[in-house]
Amino acid sequence: MERTNLSIESFLETVEAERLEDIQTLLKLGTELTLKEPKMWGTIVGYGSLHYKYKTGHEGDMPLFGFANRKNAITLYLSYDLEQYEILMDLGKYKIGKSCLYIKKLSDIDMDVLKELIQLGIKETLELDFITDNEERI
Repeated sequence: MERTNLSIESFLETVEAERLEDIQTLLKLGTELTLKEPKMWGTIVGYGSLHYKYKTGHEGDMPLFGFANRKNAITLYLSYDLEQYEILMDLGKYKIGKSCLYIKKLSDIDMDVLKELIQLGIKETLELDFITDNEERI
């Protein structure tokens, strides 16, 4: 995955009106929790830049935290294994993939729990032995 030159403002112009406030809230939350400015990674809004290299030799770059505005839900990219977090029981209405959290709207969830999940995901990701922070290597 690579960062693109698309601006956040251009991305916001593509967000449907009923979801715009949620996306703007996530933009602010991402900056608050990562202390980084959002950048576009294709269709994903991402914060920071990490490099991963698996034992198989497969490698690439990804954001530390990210989210995307998808047709059926807002997709949050949080960690490598979300199912391990017991606090998911307190989150509210969501669906989950291995590392993705799918939310229809922010009013369906507890924002304090979401913040904690994002922080846990960031902490866990940075502790993985196959992850390095591209921004610290500069």
